[in-house]
Amino acid sequence: MRHEIRDNLLAALAEGRDPWPGLYGFSRTVLPQLERALIAGHDVVLLGERGQGKTRLLRTLAGLLDEWSPVIEDSELNEHPYEPITEQSRARALTEGDRMRVAWRHRSERYVEKLATPDTSVADLIGDVDPMRVAEGRRLGDPETIHYGLVPRSNRGIIAINELPDLAERIQVSMLNVMEERDIQIRGYVLRLPLDVLVVASANPEDYTNRGRIITPLKDRFGAEIRTHYPIELEDEVSVIRQEGQLVADVPPVILEILARYTRALRQSPAINQTSGVSARFAIAGAETVAAAALRRASVRGEGEAVARIVDLGTAVDVLTGKIEFESGEEGREQAVLDHLLRTATAEAVRAHYQGIDMGPLVAALDGHRTVTTGEHITAQEFLENLPGLNGSGLYDEISGRLGATNQGQRAAAIELALEGLYLARRISKESDDEETIYG
Repeated sequence: MRHEIRDNLLAALAEGRDPWPGLYGFSRTVLPQLERALIAGHDVVLLGERGQGKTRLLRTLAGLLDEWSPVIEDSELNEHPYEPITEQSRARALTEGDRMRVAWRHRSERYVEKLATPDTSVADLIGDVDPMRVAEGRRLGDPETIHYGLVPRSNRGIIAINELPDLAERIQVSMLNVMEERDIQIRGYVLRLPLDVLVVASANPEDYTNRGRIITPLKDRFGAEIRTHYPIELEDEVSVIRQEGQLVADVPPVILEILARYTRALRQSPAINQTSGVSARFAIAGAETVAAAALRRASVRGEGEAVARIVDLGTAVDVLTGKIEFESGEEGREQAVLDHLLRTATAEAVRAHYQGIDMGPLVAALDGHRTVTTGEHITAQEFLENLPGLNGSGLYDEISGRLGATNQGQRAAAIELALEGLYLARRISKESDDEETIYG
């Protein structure tokens, strides 16, 4: 099976195909290490903070298996017809010969995933004696009395154990023989089963939850220990949000970019517990919340098209606080920290997209008594109709063009971002309450 993975991986690399679809930010760091480990036939453990895509990466390993593979029909351990390993299958091979029935397994069935929990037992992973079979009259030492666990049932496949440190240490010990000698022990019976299984696992490098650790002998059994990380490039962060988010409304790219910048700012802030990390799920949930706010506004106000705007970002911050762990000294300042970092992320996006645009006509128009009102319940049409005239200036079109706005909602989002940028640059004022925001 390891040769199968190696051959399929090398074939994909030689043909220029991407063996890791849907993964961003790992191409120059994690993936080359993982490819070398798989080519060497090593068991692998991925170490990384929450929300770095460890489980997603492990699941893509199934794509390196042959699409279909033969197994002995009704075999508990998915044995190859030419290489039976249990006494029952060997007996069938002798009596049935070429008439032995064969089934075909899809590669998706050959990937087995187990979330490690403190109550996971040896019976769950390795197996145990089945009292029902003993009660049927079989001898206690009969191999047919054994009920196999997930690991032997993953024979000729991949077994992935998520959050490995959550396994009790005595349960981790039960994996030692599987990973070195490739046999299993069940209640004192040693079964010399030549298991063909690739063991992969994920774990957090820091014991920030005080749940447990990976015992040293088990760490030694893994041929490769690979550190994952959050996306290094902003574009990769945005790609992850766009791919994973279930967005129920149009969220302009600049809004996704602000959420990505916001997440990255949180990861660099000394006010945030970086041992815990800031998951990619934070930005994904933020994008979904912003989209939901836009759809809600469109439904309540009868807006034809639901498009997220800057004003919707505040709704995301309100519900995402629980996804972050603050340092102990920041008690009572959580909302202030989040608001400050959101303003920082917004200002960075404004500089990135509107640099070189002369905002003077808009600032001049707001210097008098004119104001612009926006809010969660104000439609894009109402917002645009409330904008001050600029005496023939094409500034609004230039602002919209920078973000590729093609409809009223996107145009409103672009101009609203420009107003927020002017406020952050202290060129105009801003007053906000729960209902609306007034720029002037």
